[in-house]
Parts: sequence; structure tokens; C-alpha cells
Amino acid sequence: MKLTILGCYAATPRTFTNPTSQILEIKNRLFLIDCGEGTQVQLRKNKISFSKINHIFISHLHGDHFFGLIGLISTFTLLNRTTDLHIHGPKGIKEIIKLQLRLANSWTNYGLYFHELESKESEIVFEDDKVVVKTIPLKHRIYTNGFLFQEKIDKRKLNLEAVQNYDIDKCYYQNIKNGKDIVLDDGRIIKNEELTFDPVAPKSYAFCSDTAYDENIIPVIKGVDVLYHEATFLETEEALAAKTMHSTAKEAATIALKANVKQLVLGHYSTRYENIKLFKEEAETIFPEVLLADDGKNFEF
Repeated sequence: MKLTILGCYAATPRTFTNPTSQILEIKNRLFLIDCGEGTQVQLRKNKISFSKINHIFISHLHGDHFFGLIGLISTFTLLNRTTDLHIHGPKGIKEIIKLQLRLANSWTNYGLYFHELESKESEIVFEDDKVVVKTIPLKHRIYTNGFLFQEKIDKRKLNLEAVQNYDIDKCYYQNIKNGKDIVLDDGRIIKNEELTFDPVAPKSYAFCSDTAYDENIIPVIKGVDVLYHEATFLETEEALAAKTMHSTAKEAATIALKANVKQLVLGHYSTRYENIKLFKEEAETIFPEVLLADDGKNFEF
């Protein structure tokens, strides 16, 4: 599981930082999460193939989280894309994008599908044979979701040495891989666990931005391998965080601790702070496993 941070700063623009956008690579799937201004330039800088992006997840309709979307959609057309593109985001995103395309007379030459969200309960928004994606209802000034990405459990791996010890014919190998027990010629039943290795434990990633401190998300993200949680402010601006419905680094760490996650990644920093290391220092007073997102940074888990 690989996470590439394209942008992780709050709304105020600067020449050397970018608003929220990131790429999650999981089970050979490439998902774009949020699409602030400059996202396609950041994709180029990080040498990420545009053609591999088939699903985009938008948390909410504040500009610093989706103003780069129309540009990316238009560039896909210029690149003669033919593969379908799926946009998962709040109700209203279809109206916004289609209005821009209509007024510019710039319709796509590929299938553009919108999956609009309005439920306030966690729900599955994408699923295939390898990955499932669920919403994480967040508490912000407008309707907002985070997203939980979970690998599905792989099939068990064939233990060739054990299988050969029982002199099992190769024609049964696929049944063993599919989890079935084997009955030998003498009537003995060999349990599948004796003939296979445990699969690699599935990984999970939770993206939470933007949100006020909200313990209601804990059951949804309980025990995830990696939690990205916004930390717009430090504790010294706790009142401002509450007013704007954002979180402090300390609050993000408290959520990580109570949800028993393995790793916390902080981001969405207010540009009022000159040194983002202060966020890590504050969070580590509550939760020890803290990483700092930064533009262009890659994490492998």
C-alpha cells in the first residue's frame, strides 16, 4: 500500500504548497482522493500516470478539495482518453462539472460517471474483487465524507511441501487454493490449513479531511493500519478550530488513540504556521506513531 501526497495544506494558496490531493495505490488499484487546484501538475511532478486513474473520491465541495477536478477532466479529453472515469462525491458535484463542460462546449470523449453521495451513515461506494471503499461521515460546515479503503483477504497460498508429503494429485491443487479440504484414498480428511499458508493480512487506509473532533467516526475506522486525519491548527488555536469545524493535532491524535489505529498521518495544515514539525510534537504527546504529510512525500505501508 503506497500513499503519495500531492497536496496537504489548507485553503490559502502559496507558491510552494498545494491544497488537498493524494494518490492511494492499493492492490494494484490507483485511487485519487480529493483534487485541489494544481493536482494535475503535482501528478506530473510525481510521475503518476493519468491513464491509471479510473476512480476519484471527493470529500466535500469546498474549493481547496475539488477546484482541480474540472481541469483534470478536461486534460483527460486532450489526452484522448477512452476509459470510463468515475467520480464519487457529494450531491451537487455532477451539476457543477456538467455546467462547466456545457458552457465551455467541452464534452468528454470518454464515459464520465458520477456517484453522488448524500447519506449520513457509512456506506460502501466502491467494491471489486480486491478492494472495498466505504464512506466515513465527517463533521464539517457542509456535507463531508472521509473514505475508508480496505483490502479484501487474499486466498490461502499452497504449501507445496505439505501437499507433496500427502502425495496429492495436481488436479486437486486448485480446490486446495480455493480453501477446500482434501479426502485421501484411505478416507483420511486433510484440513485445508495443513496444506496452505495464511494469506498476508489485508491493509486498510482511512482518509479524514476536513472535520471537527468527532468520536462518532471511531467505530468506522477502528483498528485501521493508517489514518490520515486533518490537523489544521495547533492547540493554541483550539477555539478557531471549533469555530471553523476543523481539528487540532492533539484532537487528531486523540482520535487515533481511541480508534486503536497503527499509524497516524497528519495533514491539512493552516499556512499560518512556519514549521509543521510543531504538529508532530503536539500529536506525539497523545499518540506515539505520527507521520507528517508534505507535498510530494511518499509513504509505503
